Amino acid sequence: MNMQGKICLVTGASRGVGKGIALALGAQGATVYVTGRSLTTATEVGLGGTLEETAAAITARGGQGIAVACDHADDAAIAALFERIKTEQGRLDVLVNNAIALPAGLIETAPFWQKSLDELSLLDVGLRSAYVASWHAAPLLLASQGLIAFTSSFGGTCYMHGPAYGAGKAGTDKMAHDMAQDFKAHGVTVVSLWLGLVKTERTDQVCGAEPEKYGAAYKVAESTEFPGRVIAALYHDPARQARSGKIQVVAELAKEYGLTDLDDKQPPSYRKTLGNPPEFSTAVVE
Repeated sequence: MNMQGKICLVTGASRGVGKGIALALGAQGATVYVTGRSLTTATEVGLGGTLEETAAAITARGGQGIAVACDHADDAAIAALFERIKTEQGRLDVLVNNAIALPAGLIETAPFWQKSLDELSLLDVGLRSAYVASWHAAPLLLASQGLIAFTSSFGGTCYMHGPAYGAGKAGTDKMAHDMAQDFKAHGVTVVSLWLGLVKTERTDQVCGAEPEKYGAAYKVAESTEFPGRVIAALYHDPARQARSGKIQVVAELAKEYGLTDLDDKQPPSYRKTLGNPPEFSTAVVE
């Protein structure tokens, strides 16, 4: 598999899933734009990670990493990002909508009214910002018949971290479905990817403080690069358009493509325990 010559954008890539996806695409030779709020300063205490570090790691892997400071809560900053890509590259092959604002109290066990209204940040930088990014990316993707991948989770159908998180993921899944309808005649593929438990810096921090939080699931959790390897395989799938508008479970898609994680293990799908992706209606009302 080779992403040489392909232009990719991964939003929210200072650390965690976004960084892992960007590294996986860069390792296959892609030019990868990565965004976050700061080029050189880690924005979350104790988690580390900067855009410049991500970009340098992409280049060290054989790709070309390009760091762009972008606050995805700022529509003008998003517009400037895509204008830069248009000017510098004239095309975009893959957009990974991953940026999300995770509130401090996200994983606290409490009813929503006992949590801060900061939980709504999940809908601002996450659901809304992904729509804005996709809107600006559309002309570039039409020219390349490219791919949009949204990072989502089983929280779109099961209770996970509260109603704000669930609404954001369910909205993301439906948004991907509806965008695929609009792109259908133009050869652009849009998917929402359900990740499993992922070994991010944040997850490591949580499990270090509460070893029983995720139990045995943590031992078989996905690496941050795992979804990036799956995205690259999906991009090269000649039949990928048949998946457009549908929710894809990353672990299941990897198995179909014959991919394993970095440790050669096959991360599990949580379909049996957390539920099936929804089946959206095929009806179209203009």
